[in-house]
Amino acid sequence: LSAMGEPSMDPTMSAADSTAQQDSLFSMTDVFLISLITGLFTYWFFFRKKKEEVPELPKMQSIVAPVRDSSFIEKMKKTGRNIVVFYGSQTGTAEEFANRLAKDAHRYGLRGMAADPEEYDLSDLSRLSEIDKSLAVFCMATYGEGDPTDNAQDFYDWLQEADADLSGLRFAVFGLGNKTYEHFNAMGKYVDKRLEELGAQRIFELGLGDDDGNLEEDFITWREQFWPAVCEHFGVEATGEESSIRQYELVVHTDVNMNKVYTGEMGRLKSYENQKPPFDAKNPFLAQVTENRKLNEGGERHLMHLELDISNSKIRYESGDHVAVYPANDSSLVNQIGEILGTDLDTVMSLNNLDEESNKKHPFPCPTSYRTALTYYLDITNPPRTNVLYELAQYASDAGEQERLRKMASSAAEGKALYLSWVVEARRNILAILQDMPSLRPPIDHLCELLPRLQARYYSIASSSKVHPNSIHICAVTVEYETKTGRLNKGVATNWLKSKVPAQNGSSSLVPMYVRKSQFRLPFKPSTPVIMIGPGTGIAPFIGFIQERAWLKQQGKEVGETVLYYGCRREHEDYLYREELARFQKEGVLTQLNVAFSRDQAEKVYVQHLLKKNKENVWKLVNEGMAHIYVCGDARNMARDVQNTFYEIVSEFGNMSQPQAVDYVKKLMTKGRYSLDVWS
Repeated sequence: LSAMGEPSMDPTMSAADSTAQQDSLFSMTDVFLISLITGLFTYWFFFRKKKEEVPELPKMQSIVAPVRDSSFIEKMKKTGRNIVVFYGSQTGTAEEFANRLAKDAHRYGLRGMAADPEEYDLSDLSRLSEIDKSLAVFCMATYGEGDPTDNAQDFYDWLQEADADLSGLRFAVFGLGNKTYEHFNAMGKYVDKRLEELGAQRIFELGLGDDDGNLEEDFITWREQFWPAVCEHFGVEATGEESSIRQYELVVHTDVNMNKVYTGEMGRLKSYENQKPPFDAKNPFLAQVTENRKLNEGGERHLMHLELDISNSKIRYESGDHVAVYPANDSSLVNQIGEILGTDLDTVMSLNNLDEESNKKHPFPCPTSYRTALTYYLDITNPPRTNVLYELAQYASDAGEQERLRKMASSAAEGKALYLSWVVEARRNILAILQDMPSLRPPIDHLCELLPRLQARYYSIASSSKVHPNSIHICAVTVEYETKTGRLNKGVATNWLKSKVPAQNGSSSLVPMYVRKSQFRLPFKPSTPVIMIGPGTGIAPFIGFIQERAWLKQQGKEVGETVLYYGCRREHEDYLYREELARFQKEGVLTQLNVAFSRDQAEKVYVQHLLKKNKENVWKLVNEGMAHIYVCGDARNMARDVQNTFYEIVSEFGNMSQPQAVDYVKKLMTKGRYSLDVWS
């Protein structure tokens, strides 16, 4: 058997030896099994642990966070607020009013917050009733021809499509508009009406502010009746607290890395040194001025044509769009404020919001210097609003001056009249007020907190991207006038642009800008006739329109009649783009050039007079040619007079009554055949 190869057990082996060998064998097996089980258990333990910890990973947090942040309801609950004031603001005024209303709330034992509708989910309005004594207020400005402001566009779209039940919502609306415009306060009226349609309860009547009159007074008058209505509705009373409450605290930086300090950028730090598209209001492009020439031959005014180089910016524009530029305040005004307040303007500081939950951490980019803030971020040239006077009053050491400031900030008739005459009509800016009130010496940081932001200025683009793809042209007139106090006030943007002289690699000729899309568009079909009416700098978009029609003609397209009605004071003084217009007419692109010189004869002649003179031709183009009408320029007088002239022409040649003629023109507007690009 043994020869078969496997050794058999030795028969002489003792039982003890055999048992020991078995014991040893079991021990090795045990160790192996125990190791295996331990390994499997360890693997399972860590695998299970990993799965349990997944929800705790920061990655998951970052996915959830924005959803929570977009709920203003959760924020109000977390911070103990019961009043939310939403603002639709293009130039900052509606935002300013919203902040004032939110600040007012504490006087009635309530807590308010101002909110940008762009940052929140407005469908949460249906949940506002979850908060005790809750109220939503809307300060809504109307932009352009009855449009919502950029930051309220999503809210407007939601309101149009929403079928939400807002029966638990209490609300009030204050609209900001201008009566010289066709669609006065359209946005405020729409929000007020639509919220009611969705079941919300209006607790106070719609306020309609008119910027053509006295917007500040309209707001104060509405506000002084609004709060008593809130008190009555909620059964609360004013606490009598009228004290000034600071919203921001000052931090002075003595040892700071200057690379971390803002020097005029609108958004991202160093964005002017390291430019990255896309370019917009928060990230403007620094365009080089390649041309800046005076357009008028004589007269006291300075009319100018500027060209901004947008090469390599990826900025696209269409004829009729607007270019927005961020200007800088006059350094002499900034220096005078610094001297009067005895401040080192180069002090680097931050103003930090005392409300840590607020989305708005600073009133302007911080840290920065007082000089930068007063030059690039704050409006120091417009007459300050009453809330600024009220807050500043405490710093007047002279009792008479303090009383005068408080009176102007009050809602009393005498105070309103004094504010109107002494501040608004006299066009006193903050520097003039400090000069005329020698005892008023506020801390500069509080002044910087109170002053509104310096806004971008919009200009109708005076070029076509088909002809000038890498250049945007501006046509503007410098604003300069003497006030009732004998001071010379200068328009911030136009005088700043005037100084932008083309230079070889010079930073002095750089302009922070971006493009804002417009509805002011040429007809889709080039063969459609166009009637353009634009006196003065109102000619700007039509230079672009004519350039584009000339380009279309060169491409072999059939181009319809191109008719221009232009007006200026005197033929040999301020006839803008005379050579260009003559060339376009000679080339047959500009089929009619009608120019009104208002002061070259005894009786003044304006564009509407020329329209009346050519009324048969105008009616034929509109009625038979399906012409598109464009009006650009002054809203207060010219646009209104032109519109009335069209009513007369339509009534006469269309055999219509006055109401029918008005309805006919309104329908042209609805169809996009009568467009306005006007300002007041």
